[in-house]
Amino acid sequence: MKPASFEANVERMIQISKEKPLLPEVFVPWSDEPGADTLFITEKLVSLEGHALWNTLTKEQKIELGRLEVVQVMYSYAWSETLACLFFNRHLLTLNPDSVEYRFLIREIIEEFRHQEMFGMAIRKLQRVPVLPSGIHRLFANFTVKYLPPSLVFMSVLSFELVADVYAKQSRRDEAVFSVIRKTSELHHIEEGRHIFYTEAWLEKFTRKAGFIKASIYSVMVLLNVYFIRTLYVQKIFFKELHVDNPGGYYKEAKKNYNTKFSEQVLTSTIAFVKTFNGFNWLTKPLWKLMLNTKP
Repeated sequence: MKPASFEANVERMIQISKEKPLLPEVFVPWSDEPGADTLFITEKLVSLEGHALWNTLTKEQKIELGRLEVVQVMYSYAWSETLACLFFNRHLLTLNPDSVEYRFLIREIIEEFRHQEMFGMAIRKLQRVPVLPSGIHRLFANFTVKYLPPSLVFMSVLSFELVADVYAKQSRRDEAVFSVIRKTSELHHIEEGRHIFYTEAWLEKFTRKAGFIKASIYSVMVLLNVYFIRTLYVQKIFFKELHVDNPGGYYKEAKKNYNTKFSEQVLTSTIAFVKTFNGFNWLTKPLWKLMLNTKP
């Protein structure tokens, strides 16, 4: 995208953010309550769905597993957006306050903080407690946002955004899903669409002429972050809370089943992005196959 075109589009998005803000406290019907048959996430995104063990669960257990997993997903988004804001504030220190980049990032930070509050409100509404990131997760995340160069951190941020957008699109369309989750997903999808557009356009100056080495580094950065995201979602404690026999066995099978689903259902946009800078080559393809069982 040419610089003039990029700036014009970003100016337009800044104006939309200012003139048509989506406020979670207004946009989401917080007073709604779920019914006995209400789902909390599109069923095909539940970890165990499609596996033979899925049919051993009662209807209530299936719904509860979805409830636990969507709380975990929302917490993961809120946590990742907190990390992104930590980086954005560091990056703002290097920019001219009058620049279009500075002014857009200010709007993005405002929206991301609203998202964090919204996800927190939704988690409280569902009355379940998420599993916090492990020490390794925190170490990797903090190192990324504090010490890596902006191009790699923006790659990391975009990796989360592309995965989150798939979940949002699926949930907002499913009428069987609880209205609070559908509207939360809709708001997130609308505003993340602007963030994704900006980040992809901003990264073009790095990816457009990336040679083999840089393209490989960018590809591996996306790969590591997507793998990182996937490890946050399915937790052993969920199956203990369902009171199934052998929760460890259920967890093991759910994790395997989810890893396959994740590769098949969630990565289309991510793979398309990596292809734009020729990020799949003889070095990176085996890594994507090994870590995510993906054949680009």
